[in-house]
Amino acid sequence: MEVKGKVYEVSATQQVTESLKKRELILEYIENPQYPEYLKFEAIQDRTNLMDNVKVGDDVEVFFNLKGRKWTDKTGKVVYFNTLQLWKINQLGNAGAASAAEYAAPADISSAPDDDDLPF
Repeated sequence: MEVKGKVYEVSATQQVTESLKKRELILEYIENPQYPEYLKFEAIQDRTNLMDNVKVGDDVEVFFNLKGRKWTDKTGKVVYFNTLQLWKINQLGNAGAASAAEYAAPADISSAPDDDDLPF
């Protein structure tokens, strides 16, 4: 899965256990400009380095896997967790701002001669 947005926050790498490290990225996702959403992605192990060159305010495309887990606490209550596990980041330039010069101007057909004899 992938999503595009603006980097809102990048956390420092956390050493969770002796063998597990993780890092989080908060992405501002604006499907509706009136109500922006903030999506939290998690990178683990060597993928934490993917965020080394990412800064707050950068426009990025994030590739991730959707993970879900079931956990039962000591009382027997079942809880479900979802994780957006990041595996790739592409930094975007001003790709969304296309210039008008990239498109050809429309042909002016009003100045065509009236005696155009079409073959059909």
